[in-house]
Amino acid sequence: QVQLVQSGGGLVQPGGSLRLSCAASGFTFRSYAMNWYRQAPGKERDLVAAITSPSGSANYADSVKGRFTISRDNAKNTVYLQMNSLKPGDTGVYYCNAHWTNPYGLESDYWGQGTQVTVSS
Repeated sequence: QVQLVQSGGGLVQPGGSLRLSCAASGFTFRSYAMNWYRQAPGKERDLVAAITSPSGSANYADSVKGRFTISRDNAKNTVYLQMNSLKPGDTGVYYCNAHWTNPYGLESDYWGQGTQVTVSS
């Protein structure tokens, strides 16, 4: 059974930090690119950060560059999102995503349950 179980998140003041974790099971984690998405109230779900495997190459949305860091531990089947210098605009539900495209172009996606991050004073 495929599972992506998220932890972390919560309420933080502007300028603060949080770390999100996403523990995977039921599939070959090291074969999947891992992504973090954010869905702000009333808006679409947007990609925030992505990390490939096995190279671990990371990419970020312009809005979080220099503040967020995505990392993965293939031995623990876990991906992390370290969020620093948080702003009210970072508020939203954060989703962990596992994505794989096979050699024939077929795509596979798994999603975590989502976790609320609220940045407010």
